[in-house]
Amino acid sequence: MTEFDEDVVIVGSGFGGSVAALRLAEKGYRVRVYEAGRRFEDEDFAKTSWNVRRYLWAPAVGCYGVQRIHRLPHVMILAGAGVGGGSLNYANTLYQPGSAFFQDSQWQRIADWEAELAPHYSTAKRMLGVVEHPHTGPVERIMKGAAEDLGVGSTFRHAPVGVWFGKPGERTPDPFFGGEGPERTGCTLCGNCMVGCRIGAKNTLMKNYLALAERRGVVIEPLRSVTEVRELPGGGFAVTTQRSGAWIRRSSRTVRARQVVLAAGTWGTQQLLHRMKASGALPRISDAVGRLTRTNSEALDGAIATKVPESLQLARGVAITTSFHVDERTHVENVRYGPGSNLMGALATALVPGDSGLAGRLGSLVTQVFTAPVRQFRLGNLRRWSERGIIALVMQTADNSLTLSLRRKFGRLVMTSAQGHGEPNPSHLPQAHVAAAAIAARVQRDGSEPAEARGSWPEVFGIPLTAHFLGGAVISAGPDAGVIDPYHRVWGHPDLHIVDGSAVPANPGVNPSLTITALAERALSHWPRAGEPDLRPVQDSGR
Repeated sequence: MTEFDEDVVIVGSGFGGSVAALRLAEKGYRVRVYEAGRRFEDEDFAKTSWNVRRYLWAPAVGCYGVQRIHRLPHVMILAGAGVGGGSLNYANTLYQPGSAFFQDSQWQRIADWEAELAPHYSTAKRMLGVVEHPHTGPVERIMKGAAEDLGVGSTFRHAPVGVWFGKPGERTPDPFFGGEGPERTGCTLCGNCMVGCRIGAKNTLMKNYLALAERRGVVIEPLRSVTEVRELPGGGFAVTTQRSGAWIRRSSRTVRARQVVLAAGTWGTQQLLHRMKASGALPRISDAVGRLTRTNSEALDGAIATKVPESLQLARGVAITTSFHVDERTHVENVRYGPGSNLMGALATALVPGDSGLAGRLGSLVTQVFTAPVRQFRLGNLRRWSERGIIALVMQTADNSLTLSLRRKFGRLVMTSAQGHGEPNPSHLPQAHVAAAAIAARVQRDGSEPAEARGSWPEVFGIPLTAHFLGGAVISAGPDAGVIDPYHRVWGHPDLHIVDGSAVPANPGVNPSLTITALAERALSHWPRAGEPDLRPVQDSGR
């Protein structure tokens, strides 16, 4: 008989991993969580994004912040790092998708997912403290006006957010879990939600699921990167970790666990699945791994003024506050960073025609710069960038995807991408350009300063940006169509589970954090209590 160090090892501490940690502890399991990133107290976050050692994640060069940036041939990815995963630097935004998401052909025949997940969405909203954004200021009026200018004013709404507003700056006992959670401080509208909330107002996973899980005995090990998950001959898994970012003295350790939950985010989970399949550590992983990788059909454009419109206070407020629909499948949200957090403005540049080819896009960029060099310098200047503009985050429910795989580069295996099922994954969104132009017109009108729509450097080179990288290990009716079964067990390895964004089978067209949480809540609700019979059907039963 194999002796196990833990009942369950969880890889990652984002939305899915945090749900797993709490619910399994409540059911009596011994649980250990490995997180590649560091642990943050409120005061540990960067004051602005210019503190790159505390903001960016690049541990090999000493940066242990919250912001990951990854690149594939067909997309540039923004993700989170640290205990609490993406909740540390996401925009607190917790939309529930529309019916199109639940009716996607990948999973619609398995269950009535909208009804199946309804109670779990309710639980997720309660746990994450979802409220409708309560304030209306200049940015919210600009967004409402832009929607009206585009003829879609009826679709404008305030965003559902996970923030404790309370009394600004006032410390209060836990307002969510009957005093069992940590103390909280009312939101001061500083705008730096995506750099890391130093106030204590943001409902990160350290304020709910993980705080409650630790009270129930869950052990969280930060700065431990999982390098291998290997099945054991008698059942269970050997999980090997090393110190994150270590060049030498990697401090490699291996523990044995009866079951493993992968929740390392789409990038991290796919890396492990591809590598473990290739090495033979997990030999029965489906050949469908990497298929139906989604970008939420996303674009990040925006509007910027040449000077700070002092009357508008564009950087004041929580990160995302409102949205509207340009058309039935295209959703637009305003995004902001707080004063001083201007680093991500380096990704922005002039808006160029997306369908004109690389030469055409570069030609348009050069023409704009040489036609009005002073104006372009002022627009591109990073000084007070966050106070001069509004980022437009644009998402779609379109059925497009990438297929990810491993390839050898400079003697090592790296992930690469190719166009996948459905429409081609877009390198730009015409609807995003239209929305950005409408927002820019309103910024100029209301702020009395010249303003224009802006794009991004990756988009100039035909590479879209996404903050919501999903799929690649999706729910399916069988191993030929996906990686996990409807209970989130990996086909062929039923004691291995996946409960992060990689399980999401379609583009939700909204921020996916609430959906990842609800899917994880549902998956964990089917686990038996420790020591009790498992009532879930076995994978080869045909049920």
